[in-house]
Amino acid sequence: MLLGRVVGTLVASRKETTLEGLKFLVLKQLDIEGKETGGYRVAADAVGAGLGEVVLYATGSAARQTKYTHQRPCDGVIMAIVDLLEVDGDVKYDKSREG
Repeated sequence: MLLGRVVGTLVASRKETTLEGLKFLVLKQLDIEGKETGGYRVAADAVGAGLGEVVLYATGSAARQTKYTHQRPCDGVIMAIVDLLEVDGDVKYDKSREG
């Protein structure tokens, strides 16, 4: 599982039929400190994440293990919205403080 911040959306009017109904979001990858790493990722949104939220996502075959993405050609899925990220007793991200 990986951390990312939702920075945009992706719309594809023509796509593989099994991808119909999926919402795609653009993520900026984060490290364990909550800092951006410079990489981007597109992932199907299984939890209703919004712009600016920090999320937990999976890639590869693990991305096809949710009810939302099962049996679909999907290589990335958002599976949780992060409320709090604490590392070694230090809070790196707290959704309630983000405003």
